[in-house]
Amino acid sequence: MHQADLVFTGGPVHTGDCARTRASSLAVTGERITAVGHDEVRELIGPKTEVIDLRGKLLLSGFQDSHIHAVYGGVELAQCDLTGTTGVDEYLRRVREFADRHPERAWITGGGWSMESFDGGLPTRQLLDSVVPDRPVYLLNRDHHGAWANTRALELAGLTRQSPDPADGRIEREPDGTPSGVLQEGATGLVARLVPPTSAAERLAGLLRAQALLHSLGITGWQDALLGEFNGQPDPSDAYLAAARDGSLTARVNGALWWDRDRGAEQIPELVARRAALRHGRFRAGSVKIMQDGIAENFTAALGSPYLDACGCATANSGLSFVDPVALRSHVTELDGLDFQVHFHALGDRAVREALDAVEAARTANGRRATRHHLAHLQVVHPDDVPRFAQLGAIANIQPLWAAHEPQMDELTIPFLGPERAAWQYPFGSLLRTGATLAAGSDWPVSSPDPIAGLHVAVNRMEPGATDGRVFLPEQRLDLASAIAAYTAGSAHVNGVDEAGSLRAGGLADLVVLDRDVFAAPAGEICAARVLRTYTGGALVYSAE
Repeated sequence: MHQADLVFTGGPVHTGDCARTRASSLAVTGERITAVGHDEVRELIGPKTEVIDLRGKLLLSGFQDSHIHAVYGGVELAQCDLTGTTGVDEYLRRVREFADRHPERAWITGGGWSMESFDGGLPTRQLLDSVVPDRPVYLLNRDHHGAWANTRALELAGLTRQSPDPADGRIEREPDGTPSGVLQEGATGLVARLVPPTSAAERLAGLLRAQALLHSLGITGWQDALLGEFNGQPDPSDAYLAAARDGSLTARVNGALWWDRDRGAEQIPELVARRAALRHGRFRAGSVKIMQDGIAENFTAALGSPYLDACGCATANSGLSFVDPVALRSHVTELDGLDFQVHFHALGDRAVREALDAVEAARTANGRRATRHHLAHLQVVHPDDVPRFAQLGAIANIQPLWAAHEPQMDELTIPFLGPERAAWQYPFGSLLRTGATLAAGSDWPVSSPDPIAGLHVAVNRMEPGATDGRVFLPEQRLDLASAIAAYTAGSAHVNGVDEAGSLRAGGLADLVVLDRDVFAAPAGEICAARVLRTYTGGALVYSAE
């Protein structure tokens, strides 16, 4: 009998296997799990075996993130960081401090501000002018669908009261039409195109910075949701390829190639060529990202009927469908026939329906193929469309952290959706009950990449640390095992890593050790758990000990 390289004993081991959910020991040889069980696994311990006594700590399959922007997030960690606060004075203090600390930077860039901090979700250029009047400032908001710019940045971009809105965005304006300092959706590119691009070295450093953070959170693989040039941002693909080639990429990454919404099917041969070129070691790019709409908070998510105004009356705006829905069906059918996975951004109920219709068209034309199309975000889903996920084999890619009462939801979303549509938000429980496959992700740097925080909200429908007791649509809560499955087996399935996601003999030894058994504690304490160790392919890539 062979000797294992690594043996965990003294469980619990949560296998993710429906036939046997719990074990107490697990053995690893090389990159793979060689045994899962109980005392009999100890027979694989030899003189060179590393033995880890879990002492009641929980061993799980490594988490995977099904929708993340890791390179962007890692690069932003080195820029002006406005996350972790909602105070306007604190934002301005940080901007001034960053500018003072970096006199060599021609532009002050970064982001992470929250719309809830400002009346109507709209900061002004004058606020930024008060701390940095002489250099351009360009700061993405928390959801990365809008940006805050100072007067200097707007002047350099040539934006005036006569400047038209782009087809895929909006320039917010002062009463006389002068740009006010906020750019929504595609309008961000009017300024972003002027920002000095990151270098290849900065992108690689950003990836490695992000990878270290994600491993510390128990994440062993992910799908990067945007590989391509977008709104002035350079393509991060080179960072992944460089890291895969030099061996520094320890995570397993599937990339989603960006669909240029200003073009049509003529870009598909280019996507085929990029898929072939972007493949090495643990990195591949087998998905295509189609962003079908925007977000609810700035009224660009595509809805089936108009948004309401502050008085509860219907407006003339139902949001944006970035790709013509008829053309979308044709494009997805062609991509499906070429064995591409399609990764949709679909947030409003109209966008969700348009994406599902496109998947249905592909299924009708090509039959059921193993392409694993998935719809991310799913903020508003019409009840008639919930069962279609299971019927079509479309995977529900959920971002659980957003499914809670917080100011952006309560002040900037619910009033403008109205009570009926507000009750259709983030229907995780309904999707699961109708047989949909769930995968889970974070959309970092839009929100925290911490899967434990995401699990907490998926199960409780309350933010970690919430004290008011308000549960957001309690019937849509997930049980803990289903939530963990979404972050492990479901995301591994979406990411095309079939040998990971559950703990079974022969599977990849992508593992995480938590400091407690979250199944044995009250649901309200899930967020208190911490990652102690993370392994990819049997190799330790993070240790808190």
